[in-house]
Amino acid sequence: MNNKDLGKKGEDIACEYLIKNGYQIIERNKHFSKFCEIDIIAKYKSKIIFVEVKTRKSNAFGSPMEAITKQKYTHIKTGVISYIQEQKIKDYQIDAIGITLTPEIKIEHLKNI
Repeated sequence: MNNKDLGKKGEDIACEYLIKNGYQIIERNKHFSKFCEIDIIAKYKSKIIFVEVKTRKSNAFGSPMEAITKQKYTHIKTGVISYIQEQKIKDYQIDAIGITLTPEIKIEHLKNI
């Protein structure tokens, strides 16, 4: 499985998890620039949730959450600010979901990072 397929699989698992937990998926893979893409934009109750998804086959080289660097987070915030201004959104948060596929699927959801 290449990195693109791995990422898509993780995003699919994250969407299933979010839907099961009462979220409504609004958009996936929203591009703002070559440096900024929001993996999932969802709605939970009246709040818009921007979700960064990181997927790893295993934790052999670190957890998925360790892949969210300060630079990556800065790019995410840039996209979020653009989106909330464009859509006039008042109530929002940024979440991160880490998916580990083996030895079994593990989902870690950090809210309001």
